[in-house]
Amino acid sequence: MGEVKGLGQAAPAETPHPRPVKVVPVRHYARWVGAVAVTVLIAQFVHGLVTNPVWEWGVFGDYILAETIVQAVWVTLQLTAYATVLGFLLGTVLAFMRLSRSPVLQTVAWTYIWVFRSIPMIVQLVFWFNLSALYERLGIGIPFGPVFWSVESNDLIGTIGAAVIGLTLHQAAYAAEIVRGGVVAVDHGQHEAAAALGIPRLRQIRRIVLPQAMRAILPTAGNEVISLLKGTSVVYVMSIGELFYQVQVVYGRNGRVIPLLLVATAWYVVLTTLLSVAQYYVERHYARGADRTPPPTPLQRARRLARGLRAAAARRDRPVVPRRAPQPLEPLTPLGESR
Repeated sequence: MGEVKGLGQAAPAETPHPRPVKVVPVRHYARWVGAVAVTVLIAQFVHGLVTNPVWEWGVFGDYILAETIVQAVWVTLQLTAYATVLGFLLGTVLAFMRLSRSPVLQTVAWTYIWVFRSIPMIVQLVFWFNLSALYERLGIGIPFGPVFWSVESNDLIGTIGAAVIGLTLHQAAYAAEIVRGGVVAVDHGQHEAAAALGIPRLRQIRRIVLPQAMRAILPTAGNEVISLLKGTSVVYVMSIGELFYQVQVVYGRNGRVIPLLLVATAWYVVLTTLLSVAQYYVERHYARGADRTPPPTPLQRARRLARGLRAAAARRDRPVVPRRAPQPLEPLTPLGESR
């Protein structure tokens, strides 16, 4: 290469441009075959739902919002709500009894959990339904002494009461282990720090331990509540008009078994979906201390998408202003010279 005029230095040699690299994407043939197979199976299933006359979608549409079915759904929700609230309240007490230093309380709580987790729910429900055969009257009085007030068992409990008692006691045994697992998951240093600050024991549990334990409790507790919602169907043995029992009554009369079972399935899917959504938001609430920047919720994503669409529409409606052509720059005048 020659020299640059006026500088007296050799110009650097030009670096040859590298050849472009051809990028070949990885081909996942097994993944493609699996996706095609799953798609074909789903298409066949949907085609069968639409074309098979046995499903009787007309009958399904007639009964999905029938008054008797809606009332049965309300009974199912009541049983689930009562058993959930009372079961977790009793389960929390049992959990702290197991965590106490009293051997008596530990033994009683462990025995309760062992017994009620060992007996099937349907057996417990039938037992409470026939409680009057064991105790004809229930009363209040001095232990091993006179009774001041008593009433017949059937008048005091009733069918719904027996179902709520059976579901609650069964649920409490599982809720106790769920709560105990969440409390044990809290760092023991939190207990020591709260005790060092002189915070009372009950306030430690209510304001320090339980809010942190909820992050470990909620996923399993939500799963247990959903299982309880579906488990309320076993109260059909007590002739309570919940969803599954009412569906059985209807298809026992008209013989439309498949569409009526679809009605029950659809309602169970809707109810469990609503519980799952509620669980998501409750978990998000209690995760604020651990995750300071949680991902946006589906509602927040929808709002963000709507704002983006409105902004894009506003930009399209805005008149286009033509830009001025850039003016050529004037040449720089060397120092000491006039234009």
